[in-house]
Amino acid sequence: MEEQIDVLLATYNGEKYIKEQIESILSQTYKNIKLIISDDCSSDKTVEILKEYEKTDNRIELYIQKENLGVVKNIEFLLNKVENELYMLSDQDDIWLPEKIEKSVLKLKSEKADLVFGDLEVVDKELKTIYPSFGDFMLLSKKINKYIDSYRMNYLYNCVTGCTIISKKEFIKKILPLPTKSKYLLHDHWIALMVSLNGKLAYMKEKYIKYRQHGNNEVGTKKVSHKMDNLLEIRELFINVKLGVFGSYVENNDKFPNELQELNKKALNYFKMLKNKERFNFRNWSVFHQLYKNENLMYYIENFIIMNMPIIGKFLFKIRYLILKCLKKRGQGVDETKTK
Repeated sequence: MEEQIDVLLATYNGEKYIKEQIESILSQTYKNIKLIISDDCSSDKTVEILKEYEKTDNRIELYIQKENLGVVKNIEFLLNKVENELYMLSDQDDIWLPEKIEKSVLKLKSEKADLVFGDLEVVDKELKTIYPSFGDFMLLSKKINKYIDSYRMNYLYNCVTGCTIISKKEFIKKILPLPTKSKYLLHDHWIALMVSLNGKLAYMKEKYIKYRQHGNNEVGTKKVSHKMDNLLEIRELFINVKLGVFGSYVENNDKFPNELQELNKKALNYFKMLKNKERFNFRNWSVFHQLYKNENLMYYIENFIIMNMPIIGKFLFKIRYLILKCLKKRGQGVDETKTK
């Protein structure tokens, strides 16, 4: 008999697409699920829709929050409701292919993994394909494949999309509480990092989710930095992202091994120092190298110039920006808060 799996769905003002998502979950080839839903004070018809589903399918467990928790605390609430040995995360506006749960469970067991995540097909609001592979578009696939067995995959920036995750309940105690210090460290980043420090991750190249982009996503595929034409603005964004990430790491340093505790502190101090270096920085290059040595050469060089030599970088950036604009490669891309 199939073991029961908890599917966690956080909702907020999702009336437009929530029916399609719930139907795709309830129609899975793997039937033994409990769909745990927590609505975070929706002001549209989301709650009305959820209550109707609750009446018609006894696999649904519904919670209506009385006060707005925010997305991170709402997901933390759901994680605390997990009772079965395996759980999955779900967005409110995607479509799961019928075999998603079945294939996820098989991958977890065949790889003897503690967390499995996967690729997605990026689609528009009408479910037409925008990008066949989220991982390729985000330039994450090579790093994932190279470092899937190491915390390095998800340490500097996030490589894991939360709605693809299946993981084991036993690791929740390592994950909670979810950090809330920075908007740049999201729950999927933290969950995958904590499991990678304490267990094994595996990756599914197959795409079992239609990842819908419709303009109101909490996190999507638009890259803030690709709309900027000033390198100093981009540099400030990059530094703020890293301050948020490493600030959260240091705040939770007891969850990291000793060697990473020291690196977390060094990294946080390095990015704090960069805030006051507007032209050149010749200090603590070794810290930069420790953080970026696992990246591809071009990414390493670009970020080194942006962080440590912005006065040189801004001239190179203007040339690069004009070229990309002519090639129509600006104005679209990945979300800096999500990955880098």
